[in-house]
Amino acid sequence: MSDYRPKHTIFDKEKFLEERSKLGGLAQEGMKTTGGTDIDWVIEHRGGFIVMENKTFSKDWIRLPVGQMITFGQMYKKLNADGKCHFLIFGFESDVDFKNPESLAWYFDMEDWKNGKICSNRTISFKKFGVHRREMTKITLKEYRELMEKYWKEFEK
Repeated sequence: MSDYRPKHTIFDKEKFLEERSKLGGLAQEGMKTTGGTDIDWVIEHRGGFIVMENKTFSKDWIRLPVGQMITFGQMYKKLNADGKCHFLIFGFESDVDFKNPESLAWYFDMEDWKNGKICSNRTISFKKFGVHRREMTKITLKEYRELMEKYWKEFEK
């Protein structure tokens, strides 16, 4: 784990935030939106895709905007047409130590969502789904990195 080096580093964080805020300004006043302004990571390798969305737990729940989940479902359907897409939604504690390989995360994949293995609950406003931690798979950050490596190698074939 000591030789772990991230593949991507944001060198100019202020510029990154500024550019994201400019893109956010494209949604105009009066447009109906239901949340879900982006996807955290899309990694392509030899025609295969790993898509990741990261959420922070609030009292053991992650919140997923309805519009975002509709978009994720459609995106997964298209990218997985040939069975070469892993679409993962992670839940993290707000104080997770990403440098500690034993730190914990929880996740589920879009296939679990589509097959009803994840028992989502809509919030009172009906604009978000809630997914409880107990519905997700617990994983250490070391196991997370091993999972990403496994998917990457799968696309090598």
